Amino acid sequence: MKTKEELTDDLLALAFAEDLGDGDHTTLSTIPADAMGKSRLIIKEDGILAGVEVALKVLNRIDPTIKTTVYIEDGARVKKGDIAFEAEGPVRALLIAERTMLNIMQRMSGVATMTRRYQDELEGLHTHVLDTRKTTPGMRMLEKDAVRIGGGTNHRIGLFDMILIKDNHIDFAGGIEKAISRAQEYCKANGKDLKIEVEVRSLDDIRRVMEHGGVDRIMFDNFTPELTKEAVKLVGGKYETESSGGITLENLREYGETGVDFISVGALTHSVKGLDMSFKAV
Repeated sequence: MKTKEELTDDLLALAFAEDLGDGDHTTLSTIPADAMGKSRLIIKEDGILAGVEVALKVLNRIDPTIKTTVYIEDGARVKKGDIAFEAEGPVRALLIAERTMLNIMQRMSGVATMTRRYQDELEGLHTHVLDTRKTTPGMRMLEKDAVRIGGGTNHRIGLFDMILIKDNHIDFAGGIEKAISRAQEYCKANGKDLKIEVEVRSLDDIRRVMEHGGVDRIMFDNFTPELTKEAVKLVGGKYETESSGGITLENLREYGETGVDFISVGALTHSVKGLDMSFKAV
């Protein structure tokens, strides 16, 4: 399995392959090869900054001689007009790196800003906001980094680091009990130390899971806040609890007040507007 760094390198290689092709002919034709200059990353919208570390990797990948001065770190609240960092070096390199760097930073900052908005809504409660696998293909690691930067908590990274038994698994396996037992047997047979979470659709499903045992977390799928409160009480702290489905910023607090441990929100990554920013010549 590839590391986060290796996946980021792969993403940057693909990003430049699709953008650069056989050369930035506008820059090559208008800017002398020996021209040196400086650019600033200027914030144009209030939010949470994310992606500075990746931006520096982008610049270094294009030209390791580029020197950067960072003024604002990842995770900071930023406002319109702030300068996140400056980069100085060959002008051609600065221009070539600009769009790829901005695409990544705007996306990550948008995710971090959205996440902070959701987590702030739960202030004073023990409930944590979780991301999902509803991410941009190829950008999952960066988007999940952005969720953490924004104050959220990562759910599983992919299909490999946790067992999440959902409704389709249960239906195809022939029931909750069979699905859980098979997951336990699989882990034992393959030497896997994976947490097991199971999705439930009713209070009766919860009772069946608790009678069977062998899980770490129970996910309440599309429960109302009222039903969630009953579900949390029924579980009684024996397992971690998670709410999922139909939860928005408007009803998030109501779900958090039920006492559920986690709330997973696909909108953190699948319905995000990038944070506006620009990379301008000084």
